[in-house]
Amino acid sequence: MFSKTFYLNQWLDEDTFKKILTFARFIGRKDNVSQFVLDIERARRNRVTVDDIYTTLSSVGVDLSQEDLSELSKLLPEYDIEFNIRGNLLQITPFVYIMDIVKNLDIEIKYDRVNKVFLSYPFYYGILKEAFIENGLRVKELNLDFKNFNFQINLNLRDYQNEAIQKWKENNYKGVIALPTGAGKTIIGIKAIEETKVPTLIVTFTREQLLQWKDQIIKNSTIRPEIGLYYSNEKEIKPITLSTYQTAFRHINELSLKFDLLIIDEVHHLPADKFKQVALGMIASKRLGLSATPYREDGKHIELFKLMGGVVYYKPVDELINKGFLAPYEIFQEKVFLTKEERKKYIQLLNKYKIFSSNRTLKELLALAKNGDSKAIEAIRTYNEIKKVVNLAQNKMLKLEEIIEKEKDKKILIFTQYIEQAEEIAKKFNALLISGKISKTERKNIIEQFKRMKAGILVLTTVGDEGLDIPDASVGIIVTGTGSRRQFIQRLGRILRPSGNKRAVLYEIVVAGTQEEYQSKRRKTTDDLLQISSEYSDEI
Repeated sequence: MFSKTFYLNQWLDEDTFKKILTFARFIGRKDNVSQFVLDIERARRNRVTVDDIYTTLSSVGVDLSQEDLSELSKLLPEYDIEFNIRGNLLQITPFVYIMDIVKNLDIEIKYDRVNKVFLSYPFYYGILKEAFIENGLRVKELNLDFKNFNFQINLNLRDYQNEAIQKWKENNYKGVIALPTGAGKTIIGIKAIEETKVPTLIVTFTREQLLQWKDQIIKNSTIRPEIGLYYSNEKEIKPITLSTYQTAFRHINELSLKFDLLIIDEVHHLPADKFKQVALGMIASKRLGLSATPYREDGKHIELFKLMGGVVYYKPVDELINKGFLAPYEIFQEKVFLTKEERKKYIQLLNKYKIFSSNRTLKELLALAKNGDSKAIEAIRTYNEIKKVVNLAQNKMLKLEEIIEKEKDKKILIFTQYIEQAEEIAKKFNALLISGKISKTERKNIIEQFKRMKAGILVLTTVGDEGLDIPDASVGIIVTGTGSRRQFIQRLGRILRPSGNKRAVLYEIVVAGTQEEYQSKRRKTTDDLLQISSEYSDEI
């Protein structure tokens, strides 16, 4: 450790003495000579620079050698804080005491005692930098060379799309825009690129959505930079780059410092433990989240708002329907009953479930089952058997046949949770089918085939809940579903895209006297997104 002792044989005024004590320790005074030792840690704690030390000592007749000054410069650099990236983390190297600043910030940050640095996520870079500068520290920033580019779109936005962009800008280019499926959220994202003209990463949930974004950017822009796809075997980083959640998560180190605007489509997926690393790992100071359903049943939408900047804009379905931007719709609940044999099995399973569950909630049972509780495991197994009896009820197929006959001259989307049921329906009604077993290339071909048809049926498992673009589909039939409001809104949104004088109809086939009736009611509960927005919009 550098050590330098100096002596002063003159009497020091109070101000000069105090100034010296900001970077040196007073050892004592003997024979009218004061002895001091330079204290590097004290100098760092008091944010003293090499120039400060040189000037103060020169004023009292102490000269430092060039060697001394060179050594001090290494120990007391011109910056108080230096930022670097270490792997997928933000490294903060302090040359002064910063714990009082850091502990007052609501961020995830740890101290590495071995290397004497703080580690955090790149997401927090802007917050930390601002806090240090506000406290008078000299900051060596990351070398972020974001070059602006020319980008111009060739379309006029709807009034609510312009309002959404304005609210996003007013929130310092951060926030989630919540609009129904079919309301043109992709167009809003493209407008955000035009407003900022900075390197942009767009993250989608599926490959199909990624390609749809690329097509929409090309179609709706007259001037644009190169577009890169960062997906599968194609890994091109361009001024505008498109990736998927999975790929962005796996390659966050390569993407972290390349973009100043981050657009997350279907942003309700982001709080998942794995996917939120994308938002935490990106340095981007500008962030736009897009979703029809940012609210999550697990409550993790609160994390989402912190990562993206809160819900800054929301419009309900009915308002956009009244303005003619979405097709008007009706929802019909079609009740059926279990057969005598199904009812008998249903009651037997229900009694068994009551015994093994011991009046515990499903959430409690799941937690216990994870820890190996045998009764909880049996209760969950029985619960799933009950669901199958209800979801695969024979009379559902009869009711489905009745609805299809009634709507036979229209384009119909049929939704189910089960691949086996989807295959049975597709075979029975000679319908097209998209499920997890179908390759991505086949899915694209099937969708294109369905678009060309004047009337027909497309059966979808959960892989079709998001990202489908079939404007003229006007009838939806939910054969099996869940209590999820998000899934219900997504499925309803599949038939709301306007097309001529279209009027959309959504049928729910539910088994009377079972949990399906409760699920049907629960999933149609309106989310109060305006309240969510006001509660969390400033949690950035």
